[in-house]
Amino acid sequence: MNQTDVEAASAPSNFVRDIVAEDLAAGRVKSVITRFPPEPNGYLHIGHAKSICLNFGLAEEFAGRCNLRFDDTNPAKEEQEYIDAIQQDVRWLGYDWGDHLYFASDYFEQLYDWAEHLIREGKAYVDDLSAEEIRDYRGTLTEPGRGSPFRDRTVEENLDLFRKMRSGAFKEGERVLRARIDMASGNINLRDPVLYRILHQSHPRTGSTWCIYPTYDFAHGQSDAIEHISHSVCTLEFADHRPLYDWLIENLPVPSQPKQYEFSRLNLGHTVLSKRALIQLVEEGHVRGWDDPRMPTISGLRRRGIPAAAIREFCSRIGVTKQDNVIEMALLDFCVRELLNAKAERRMAVLDPLKLVIENYPEGQSEELEAVNNPEDETAGTRKVPFSRELYIERDDFMEDPPKKFFRLAPGREVRLRYAFFVTCNEVIKNDAGEIVELRCTYDPETRGGNAPDGRKVKATMHWVSAEHAVPAEVRLYEPLFTDEEPNIRDGLAAALNPDSLKRMTNCRLEPALGDAALGVPVQFERLGYFCLDPDSTNEKRVFNRVVALRDTWAKLRAKA
Repeated sequence: MNQTDVEAASAPSNFVRDIVAEDLAAGRVKSVITRFPPEPNGYLHIGHAKSICLNFGLAEEFAGRCNLRFDDTNPAKEEQEYIDAIQQDVRWLGYDWGDHLYFASDYFEQLYDWAEHLIREGKAYVDDLSAEEIRDYRGTLTEPGRGSPFRDRTVEENLDLFRKMRSGAFKEGERVLRARIDMASGNINLRDPVLYRILHQSHPRTGSTWCIYPTYDFAHGQSDAIEHISHSVCTLEFADHRPLYDWLIENLPVPSQPKQYEFSRLNLGHTVLSKRALIQLVEEGHVRGWDDPRMPTISGLRRRGIPAAAIREFCSRIGVTKQDNVIEMALLDFCVRELLNAKAERRMAVLDPLKLVIENYPEGQSEELEAVNNPEDETAGTRKVPFSRELYIERDDFMEDPPKKFFRLAPGREVRLRYAFFVTCNEVIKNDAGEIVELRCTYDPETRGGNAPDGRKVKATMHWVSAEHAVPAEVRLYEPLFTDEEPNIRDGLAAALNPDSLKRMTNCRLEPALGDAALGVPVQFERLGYFCLDPDSTNEKRVFNRVVALRDTWAKLRAKA
């Protein structure tokens, strides 16, 4: 990451916002009306979050409104499940469309009437060519297309055939309606694009009422016009479609004249944001579903424990430009860490437990120690943590033969137990295989609270959990789903996947307060990272997902830049 990237993250640009502000100042628009127009053929991902934040954010900033409109023009791929999930995701991100929920299918009758208008104006015709023949006739980027042999049908014949298409007289793929524009255009999208196709499939909302459906290109701009959208914002892949968007607006009696603007889509490192690839990940069983915490879907990020506010901040930091680039996952991690450091309560958890027995602590006795909930927030208060003779510490916090820079527990060494006492390791117990299974220690009762009256210092403070009071848990540690920053999936997804994207720690021990953890409320496991309860949890065993580690990769990247 170079200095330019860092500066862009700290001072994000938004050329679309500048356009909106100029249009209002110049009186070109009286009010701002945007829309977020997902196709309900899959779950939303973090790339959609960028568009959601942009469209709803513009409406909020300029006292306008943002519609949620489903462009549901392809019943072959659309499901009610996706419609419901999309609404849930947008709400979770913190946005509300109020009464302005729309569907392209609401406009099917109007769109059909406008298609007949084009036919009557001699600007559309019914074509009998197959999909393969249409592609062949369309030409290439260097060669002009050829007109269909059916291009010059009369208005009367085209109206008759189009009405028969609607009535179900033809098979799927037997005929289409095409605009008559320019088969020699340098923009292939203007070479008589398809406006309607026959699909004998039930629609999630209109059922079997229709057997012809408008294409996305035909429905999208006209839906914008019906809703009086002032700024139709989409990603750069639609830039080549803008001339068609404008042609249709100019050649139809639409109630308004929306303008389309394009911005670069989000490309996030070590993942894929292609809906087709995400569907493949789910259908081939590479992940557990759309909400798998390794997925870049909004539902997956939510299940992992990433707060909506952190996603909004991430989208703000990356800015809005026309330049394609890959954003490093470290920036998202940074936004999550920055938010949770201020808000998340602290708890102690041991992921790989090693038993520590305090031999001079009375058997059967326990006591409660005061622990701070969040050192960044005094109003968060404190909690009581039980302490007893037998504890668990992290296995990595002990070495029998430590190197020079290892300052944690070792034979004969004294360390501090967080909020508790100084302890010294006296003996190491091993099993028949030579594995360390227990440490025998003594504690100094005068160091209650973690401070020595005589002023002596120790070099390490370690977290711990009382064995008697510990809550059993499984903890899931996540790494990026793909090994490479820019995954090459042309040869298949399986070869590009990171085999270590999920590590399950099944013998974890948590302090008792974590037994009451709530879904969707991340906490910091001290010294380990931020974690969030997973819906797989039961009363017998809690399951936590690691949201993000404590190591601030983003800060290190900035320091190197």
